[in-house]
Amino acid sequence: MLSREIAQTIVLETTQRLNRNINIMDEKGIIIASGDPLRIDDIHEGALEVLKTGETLIIRFDEEGIWRGSHPGINLPIEFQHKIVGVIGITGNPEDLMEFGGIVKMITELMIREKFITSQLEWKQLTKVMIIEELLKSSPDYTNIDRMLHLIGKNLLAPFTTALIQMTDRTITNQQLTSKIEEIIGEKHALAGFININRIFIAFSGLTQQETDRKLRNVYDELKKLKVKFQLAFSIPFTSTSMFNQSYMECDLALQISKKDEDFVSFAEVEPKALIYNIDRGWLERFTNRMMNKTLIKYADTLEAFFHNNLNIQQTADELYLHRNTLIYRLTKIENDTGYDPRKFKDAIRLQLALWSVKRLQSDIL
Repeated sequence: MLSREIAQTIVLETTQRLNRNINIMDEKGIIIASGDPLRIDDIHEGALEVLKTGETLIIRFDEEGIWRGSHPGINLPIEFQHKIVGVIGITGNPEDLMEFGGIVKMITELMIREKFITSQLEWKQLTKVMIIEELLKSSPDYTNIDRMLHLIGKNLLAPFTTALIQMTDRTITNQQLTSKIEEIIGEKHALAGFININRIFIAFSGLTQQETDRKLRNVYDELKKLKVKFQLAFSIPFTSTSMFNQSYMECDLALQISKKDEDFVSFAEVEPKALIYNIDRGWLERFTNRMMNKTLIKYADTLEAFFHNNLNIQQTADELYLHRNTLIYRLTKIENDTGYDPRKFKDAIRLQLALWSVKRLQSDIL
């Protein structure tokens, strides 16, 4: 636990504050960090005595030659989880050092504990990411997944929902963000991890649809509060662990086909549009060539707004800042030039598919 890296950090922190030379010895009495680089890797016999007795050792000026590799000062045991893991030595007049020796020992032990907790969190988070990566494979190794879940004390229980968060700007760290998300959802019901530098995958497990919806909204609200710039897409619920890969692709597609200002995207809502992206490109080209003409291209935005407002003329006119009669003229012009009336449900479906198909063909989404 007391690595050279941690020991050197402690030495740098304390030496600068105390203006004293600090040495840290490991469980074998070897100096692994020191304000005097020439002493590193030397045996410190004073530390061996502390390791043996568990007691603080004071070396006075007239005792300097008794303990090989030791200088006058005090040497205190470093304890972690009820074990002595090393020794910290402070060089100088023992009478001057006694008053703050205990404080240095306490600070050292706190730093070791903090490093340990951080390393444990990092290890646990890395394991979660490995589980997610395995789940998202086309042919997951479920034995390996179960083994890793056991290591971190987690279970994956149906029903499942997955979510993807794509971020463009944030100030919070990866660890803080994933911890916050799991805290909101409930650690027992969440598996969250970064799958690339700005994308988080979340698996919701063992929650009802109502609970999942509520917690998704809570995650969304918290990200807004933290001033994270993001888009969040979430899947349709499923019950088999074999569906994680498919749900991820659905969330990914939902993010790609949504407008950039849409930051809370349900795949269920965009699924009809998503179907276009699974149709043969040649078929779509033939369909759009038959459907699209100059009028439809000219009034594509008008049609999109009309469909978005559920074929409501007044709402669409208000959204587009048009006079009602101007909108009616455009819709009539589309009907006359295409043969399809956008105000009729059957024709509206065909026109909407045509608009979606054009966007599909213009995109670089495979």
